[in-house]
Amino acid sequence: MLAVIRAAFAARPLVDPPAAALSDSVDDVRARLRQLPGVIAELHGELVGCLLLSLTGSLAGLHRVSVLPQYRRSGIAEHLVRGAVELCTDLGARDLELLCRREFPETRRWWEAHGFRVSRDHPDGWMLSRRLPARVEVPTGEAMQHLGARLARLLQSGDVLIASGDLGAGKTTLAQGLGAGLQVDQPVISPTFVLSRVHPSLVGGPDFVHVDAYRLDSVAEVEDLDLEESLATSVTLVEWGVGVAEGLSGDRLDIDIQRSADLQDETRVVYLSGVGDRWSSVDLLEEMQ
Repeated sequence: MLAVIRAAFAARPLVDPPAAALSDSVDDVRARLRQLPGVIAELHGELVGCLLLSLTGSLAGLHRVSVLPQYRRSGIAEHLVRGAVELCTDLGARDLELLCRREFPETRRWWEAHGFRVSRDHPDGWMLSRRLPARVEVPTGEAMQHLGARLARLLQSGDVLIASGDLGAGKTTLAQGLGAGLQVDQPVISPTFVLSRVHPSLVGGPDFVHVDAYRLDSVAEVEDLDLEESLATSVTLVEWGVGVAEGLSGDRLDIDIQRSADLQDETRVVYLSGVGDRWSSVDLLEEMQ
């Protein structure tokens, strides 16, 4: 981990004062890991990214967010942050913060696109923070549909939802619950081969646009679907949309579904996280209780 941290921070432009990460030792990293687990990213067996965490009361902190220079802009950072968000949520934290150096405004924009906002000034830049997701345990497929129907009560025209999770995690089952809650033309099935399917409302509400981005590799391919024409008047759910669909809207609801390592266990853990002004006043934890 120390080698990854040093390589990542050494590749950044020099700042004054220098980044404290450059003077870290093995003992420094070990000391942090004794307090809380870190998060790592591996690719083909190689450690390519990592970060460290702290926890004070209900406030968690991100430290030493590092990706090897040759793997930057490949989605590693997104996966690291997702892992940290879920881990901190599981540890009982309610908010997550980090320091962003003033010399790197483009980095601040990246964090803001991932749900962080400036919470206060810091002598070296800005402290950015975000509310951590609501965590919901879902024991069965039927309960996943019920969760979708409950979420539908919160939705309105223009809402964008991005659902992630392994194959078989329950993304389409959740979509079926959303469709039922929105009272749209059924059935809602995975649009894997057609990529996008529109379900008109039966009650004068927003249509439901269901997108499967599994076969899409870039933002440009998402743009080719011409979803912009329906965004303002529909609720749009993009399965497998992490890394390619965030640009559809500055406001979105991220839904990450984690399945048990035991394939006989139907229980899923769903993390619900609102990004942008649209969701800033919605307490998802309270709404899902």
